[in-house]
Amino acid sequence: MSNVPHNVFTRDCLRSDTTLDCDVVIVGSGAGGATAAAELAEAGYDVIVIEEGSYFSTADFNANATDMVRKMYRGGGATMALGSPAVLYQEGSVVGGSTVINGGMSWRTPEQILDRWGREASIDHITPADMEPYFERVERRINVRYQDPDSIGRDNAMLKEGADKKGWKIIPNLRNQLHCTGSNNCAFGCPTGAKQSALVSYLPRALHFGARIYSDVRVAKIIKNGNRAVGVKGHVTLANGARGPAIEVRAKLVISSCGSVHTPALLHRSGIRPSSGLLGQNLSLHPNAKLVAIFDEPIRGWEGVHQAYQIREFHDQGFLFAGVNVPPSIIAMNTPQYGQDLGELMSQYDHMIIAGLMVEDTTVGHLKMLPGGHPQAFYQLGDLDAERIIRGTALLAELLFEMGATRILPPFAGVADLHSVDDVRNLYRQKIPKSAMEVLTVHLMGSACMGADASRSVTDMYGMVHDTQGLMVADASLFPTPVGVNPMETIQALTTRNIHHVLQSPRSYQL
Repeated sequence: MSNVPHNVFTRDCLRSDTTLDCDVVIVGSGAGGATAAAELAEAGYDVIVIEEGSYFSTADFNANATDMVRKMYRGGGATMALGSPAVLYQEGSVVGGSTVINGGMSWRTPEQILDRWGREASIDHITPADMEPYFERVERRINVRYQDPDSIGRDNAMLKEGADKKGWKIIPNLRNQLHCTGSNNCAFGCPTGAKQSALVSYLPRALHFGARIYSDVRVAKIIKNGNRAVGVKGHVTLANGARGPAIEVRAKLVISSCGSVHTPALLHRSGIRPSSGLLGQNLSLHPNAKLVAIFDEPIRGWEGVHQAYQIREFHDQGFLFAGVNVPPSIIAMNTPQYGQDLGELMSQYDHMIIAGLMVEDTTVGHLKMLPGGHPQAFYQLGDLDAERIIRGTALLAELLFEMGATRILPPFAGVADLHSVDDVRNLYRQKIPKSAMEVLTVHLMGSACMGADASRSVTDMYGMVHDTQGLMVADASLFPTPVGVNPMETIQALTTRNIHHVLQSPRSYQL
């Protein structure tokens, strides 16, 4: 591991039980936690960030996907929401959170979503005009821009050619990057530092203004004094996974930025039960499905940026398409072939295009707390969303055949590979059960939703937890509904808005 920056403390620095004091303690260092840390530290407050994952620098990232997943993904990337089908989901467990392992797509919250939140959740000051300065501030911090043309690989170029040929709307992706070289390693840590994740944008800014970051620390509970949150307790996690020294941080304001699975779990372990009963409910997750298409010509999909474009032709119908490259080990693990058949399939890896569809879900799941305070997600794919996955798969397969594919592996167990457009049409005639669908996601949202009415939300309209003083949420669990686009910029802009509200009247929050 490379040298760590000043004021970043790893397990090697924490040899004995430790008690710390600060103005604000933030649990989690991803899109929400890092943004809150930078904004508060820049305003002059003493900030401590606690992160369960380890610290890695840009120099530590490499193309060994198996190694990077083991080090930086919670549960080795194998966590899932139980239901029919089970939905595999991925979360970052690393300093910088999921921003270190995401694709870097940076999209503003769609205007209709902000309007819906204002209308249905009675949230004030969240119109597109209200949010404009916060989006602009975030976009400056993380360098949101289009890709340099030379960084776009053959797979994404072909996707655009095919969409243009069919007359489908396709737009270049906005990403948080500065002269990305197109190494296509986004999901395993950017090895050049071009992707402006929280690790290289917000967290260095927070450190510059005096914040402290403690990695390898699992927070067990929030400390309360009566009805006020006054700090957190946890312990260092040793390299072998064993429990290390205890750590306690006392603070005037506690911010949970653990994500939509672990923020509700932390609050629940701490005995915090908002009167609405909605903590851990209203979980949405943007179901995803992927297709593997094989071509006669070499594609070399690992060359070029991750998702240079999004096909938005069907966005108003609830789904969109993108091209993504997946390492061979992960492709091999998720195909039904084995033995010689698998070997023959993987020998064609350089002829593959992997493309996916993302659905804006119309149903929600929930979290259940297991013994020991561990959360388990449950999610039942809705009938409409299942139909969207089948239709989206068929449309995307048609596009891939239009591009010249000779064979497509669909995301449905028991469904034969597709070899022509006629095979695609047969998809509509087959009855594909939900249990046969291979569904995954990296977008978990909504389990501690915000709103003006305490009987219908977990936090107020600025992320302060109802019925508990001095406790704030800053992550995607705040979303009253799914956003239908990559959620990172929404998290960062919403956190900026909410922190600025606190900074306008700090005495109200005893800061």
